[in-house]
Amino acid sequence: MSERTPLLHYRLSTSVNEQSGEHQPCLSREAVEQSPAVSRRKSAHHSRPKKLSTFFGVVIPTLLSMFSVVVFLRIGLVVGQCGLYQAIAMFLVAYFIISMTVLSVCAISTNGALDAGGAYYMISRALGPEFGGSLGVMFFLANVCSSALYILGLVEAIVATFGLPEDGMSPAGSLQVLPAGYWWSLLYATGILLLCLLVCLVGAEIYAKASFLIFLVVMLVLATIFISFFAVRPRTILLPAAPPVHNGTGPQPPTMANFTGFKLDTLLGNLDADYAVDYTTGTMMSFATVFAVMFNGCTGIMAGSNMSGDLKNPSYSIPRGTITAVIFTFIIYNLLSLMVACSCDRILLQRDYSFLRDINVWNPFVTVGVYSSTMSAAMSNLIGASRILYALARDDLFGTALSPAKKTSRNGNPWVSVLLSWFLVQLVLFTGKLNTIASIVTIFFLLVYAAVDLACLALEWASAPNFRPTFRYFTWHTCVLGIVGCAVMMFLINSIYASASIAFMLLLLLLIHYLSPTSSWGYISQALIFHQVRKYLLMLDVRKDHVKFWRPQVLLMVSNPRSSVGLITFINDIKKSGLYVLGHVQLGDLDTLPSDPLQCRYDSWLSLVDHLNIKAFVNLTLADSVRHGVQHLLFISGLGGMRPNTLVLGFYDDCTPKDKLTDPALTDAAVATQDPEDEHPPYHFPALRASNDGKEEGNGENGKVMGPQEYVAVIADAMKMLKNVALARYFHQFDRASTISSSQGKGALYVDVWPVNLLRPDSSSYVDTCSLFLLQLACVLNMVRAWRHARLRLFLCVEEGRSLRGSEEKLGQLLKELRIKANVYTVPWDQQVALHWQRQGEAGKRRPSRQSQREEEGVGKRGLFEEEEGDNDYVNSFPSNATRLSDEYLSAVNKLILEQARPPPAVRFLYLPRPPADTRRYTAYLRQLDLLTKDLGPTLLIHGVTPVLTTDL
Repeated sequence: MSERTPLLHYRLSTSVNEQSGEHQPCLSREAVEQSPAVSRRKSAHHSRPKKLSTFFGVVIPTLLSMFSVVVFLRIGLVVGQCGLYQAIAMFLVAYFIISMTVLSVCAISTNGALDAGGAYYMISRALGPEFGGSLGVMFFLANVCSSALYILGLVEAIVATFGLPEDGMSPAGSLQVLPAGYWWSLLYATGILLLCLLVCLVGAEIYAKASFLIFLVVMLVLATIFISFFAVRPRTILLPAAPPVHNGTGPQPPTMANFTGFKLDTLLGNLDADYAVDYTTGTMMSFATVFAVMFNGCTGIMAGSNMSGDLKNPSYSIPRGTITAVIFTFIIYNLLSLMVACSCDRILLQRDYSFLRDINVWNPFVTVGVYSSTMSAAMSNLIGASRILYALARDDLFGTALSPAKKTSRNGNPWVSVLLSWFLVQLVLFTGKLNTIASIVTIFFLLVYAAVDLACLALEWASAPNFRPTFRYFTWHTCVLGIVGCAVMMFLINSIYASASIAFMLLLLLLIHYLSPTSSWGYISQALIFHQVRKYLLMLDVRKDHVKFWRPQVLLMVSNPRSSVGLITFINDIKKSGLYVLGHVQLGDLDTLPSDPLQCRYDSWLSLVDHLNIKAFVNLTLADSVRHGVQHLLFISGLGGMRPNTLVLGFYDDCTPKDKLTDPALTDAAVATQDPEDEHPPYHFPALRASNDGKEEGNGENGKVMGPQEYVAVIADAMKMLKNVALARYFHQFDRASTISSSQGKGALYVDVWPVNLLRPDSSSYVDTCSLFLLQLACVLNMVRAWRHARLRLFLCVEEGRSLRGSEEKLGQLLKELRIKANVYTVPWDQQVALHWQRQGEAGKRRPSRQSQREEEGVGKRGLFEEEEGDNDYVNSFPSNATRLSDEYLSAVNKLILEQARPPPAVRFLYLPRPPADTRRYTAYLRQLDLLTKDLGPTLLIHGVTPVLTTDL
């Protein structure tokens, strides 16, 4: 079967060169990875022939990893302590857990080729670098401790065969010539570990070539063990010496035990549990401690998946080979347990872990089997630990801390990683006893298995189209069962070790999250978030919207972010956990362009969002005019129930924009070549215009791209679409950090609200929809953490002849019912109104007299929040006699606003009337807004079209 050619993932988009206007191709990361240079670096890997079959590449490594200490040295412990019933139950539980994990391993391994690192590679590429790195360290430690465990098991077997009795009183056999004791055992373990180190330093090829020979030896020994149960006659066996109990005054443990052959009485005596003291450690055994020892015989299930790079057909071999090995070992363990329970006294099983050697047809057979299997497993885990450490170092998840582990020899052997792994194994050997570290090894492996199940579960729940493994015999139920099983057994074995290992993993996760660079592996969290967000967006029904739960959802139109940093950060404060979209219109016609010029610009905009630390989306559009572009964005921005309800525009004026994004002395060429790690990252936004001939937002790259007529038309369009509108002026002077910090050092921070239509002095209503919208936005700003100490100042404009105190009390009652804390100031403006009436004449006074009469009579509680439709339209509309609204009046009102600003506020909220119905008056409308807000500092002109306040619970 020929090897499949990998698909070339290539994405081509174009970017507009700011200087030349040429369209240049933008290559994605996938295309870069397929470049000739990268291909040459990978050629050595792909040139190696993949020649291992399922049997040699998966079955043999998995069986050798699973047949080790347990099958030869601990099967008596399991049956002798737990009894046959609990032993079989224990094997069922253990194999249920690993079977669920095997299904997950098969699913992930058949979804793509695996690289060095085994489980670490699977977890990191599925769950991302944080989980992958932290669990990779745990898997590395599990292999280190497992290698030490196998070496200690080998030492135990050597001492049991050749060691002198520790009590000095028991007669020594002809082969018992080695000194025994803790330090002697440590010396033997160190020597064996040095032998493993030499093999690993030479290369893993030696172990790979010998694996088949070791497999034959292990199978031969297993065959002789099963034959011995039938061929060997009953006999009495001398038990190893045990420490005396009760200071030598009580009954001493027996020194002899019987191999009875197949007898019913022996089987009945071994059915139930009888937990006793472990003669090697002196600790009382329990189901959990025995399970911890037994489970080490089930921790080799990933040995085959680690060989995927050398298999002829990984998708075929890994599932079949791993499952075959698991089923075979399960059958062997249960058959061996049954035969042992039928033929051996419980005392023999509890007091002699090497009894299989004593009842074998030829004793050295079992000794050879123990030595070969444990030595093979120890070297396998040492090699595996070094490869995981090398993979961790190569991925740069821990920065320079693991950089020495990247070094390799000429043949590619990571010798530094081997030395580091050897050193850690040597430290673990100081524990001295196999059963002491068995719990730690088991918990580490259970944690890694749970992570593999979690990775498969996340891929399945994310419903990613590219997750389509050829192995389909799994569901999310099997993943959940595997996770739950691993978690339960971890805490049953040792809750302290389990809690400590999880805490250590979370600490590593946080460390990697904050210190490691962004990876190109893909983050499963993004797929899961997408899946959940889509589900909840479908549940967000716009028909169930209620004014009680209204929040601002803002579309901010930005022409050039270089001059809009202050406005962008301010709107981020005022959104109150609502939707926030940065919109931008690029002028152009897609019919005349080779490709979409916006695709290459998204990265710069998203980098801007990260740099300013705001919570916003980015939406760019291509249109033939700014007006049409804004219409596009108002129609299409958002999704489902999350759509903008407020449009924010920069004011159309002649102010010279200032670049707040980078150093003003930095040229475009310098920006383009700036180091990405600099404090100010490069943004490919056009340079600002040099002349005072445009507005703050909406200007093009080389000056204005829209006139005042089109600008006001954009405002009118938004109001027709029932969108609230805010015009932001002088926010190029606004610096959020300096404003907040200076206010905290010098005194209070003020926000001024003028809830009256200053372009219609013949109306003095403060309770129309637009006025309440101003109050709501000011209150929302005041609820933000950085603005909580700000004081709201509400200015009430009154004319002569009206009760100042009554108006102030009425507004105070309104604020109280709306739960808005603000200071109310009455501002007489008779002089300013007089300037207006000088040009209006007496005819214009008829309507305001009726309005004043109605307000003096009182509108009741209803009048605080509800206006008649005709009155509301009258109040917030642009006057039909706009041409007769004098510049003197507007300048006087502007001066009045400035005079009330003692001390000056951080921002002002003013009432924005509707544009006139006659489009010929758009220019006059914009000019009067300009005169009204001249030199006021950061100001928001706001027009609300929907109710946003309520007194209902």
